[in-house]
Amino acid sequence: MVGLRGKVTGRVGPGLVGEVMVMVRGGSEAFLAYPVTPGESFEVGQLITIVEYQAPRTVYVQSAFG
Repeated sequence: MVGLRGKVTGRVGPGLVGEVMVMVRGGSEAFLAYPVTPGESFEVGQLITIVEYQAPRTVYVQSAFG
């Protein structure tokens, strides 16, 4: 999971449980998402990279572009 890219489908930010869609196992799956950097936020449609994965469906993300 770490290093995969996805797209924000539910705003990710401080005090929020966001959602991202990621291509895995031949399909697209939804994961609960939090920003890896406190205070950072991502809007719907933004591309992200998974930095940390906590089973079964939680990821910590950063911008796909740095």
